[in-house]
Amino acid sequence: MKKTTLLLLLAMSQIAAIAQKSSDDNAMRSIQHQKDSTLRAMIHADSLKVEKDFAEKIKMQKLMAIATYPVLKGGEKSGVVPVINPTEIPDPTADYKLLFDVTSTDPETEAKEINANLTEVARIINLHAAAGIPVKKIFPVIVVHGAALNAITNNVYYKEHFKTDNPNIKLIDDLTALGAKFIACGQAMAFLEMKKEALLPVVKVAVSAKTTLSSYQLKGYVKY
Repeated sequence: MKKTTLLLLLAMSQIAAIAQKSSDDNAMRSIQHQKDSTLRAMIHADSLKVEKDFAEKIKMQKLMAIATYPVLKGGEKSGVVPVINPTEIPDPTADYKLLFDVTSTDPETEAKEINANLTEVARIINLHAAAGIPVKKIFPVIVVHGAALNAITNNVYYKEHFKTDNPNIKLIDDLTALGAKFIACGQAMAFLEMKKEALLPVVKVAVSAKTTLSSYQLKGYVKY
């Protein structure tokens, strides 16, 4: 009787072990299936993103191929796509007081390339000129703070920090020749431990960018 009971218990134990193994196997198969499904979804999403990114690059390349640069060339993206017979024309006799808030660098922009924010300044001035506004009626004020301060430093400072010439200097010279005013934020300079001597000679220094922006807006400047 004891032997029979022992055999019965042993058999039941084996059945339970087999059942547990079967359950574990099913759980593992379920997890593997979830993993495979997730990976397939991620690959598909990545594939769609790559397709979209390259489609955007091709479109931009086509637009840049026909772009014009009425006043400034501060990189390829500073160009203007021609518009044939526009029906809305700005007043060419008005004064266009443009205020630019330049705060950072483009994460994709290398130290050897023009600051993307300054390229946008050039593009906006080109857009105004392409719309028929005389350059003499455009008055740009460029307020610089944050990481963008590096773009308006002299070549000595720039080389020390980035091991290359400052690629922004020509565009800054061209903008200054148009009458543009560059103003650096004193607060940001203090935070970055940047001395006034590090800036290009054309750059003025204000107590802060914030007060400069409000001051010029009160004078009728349009903030970008």
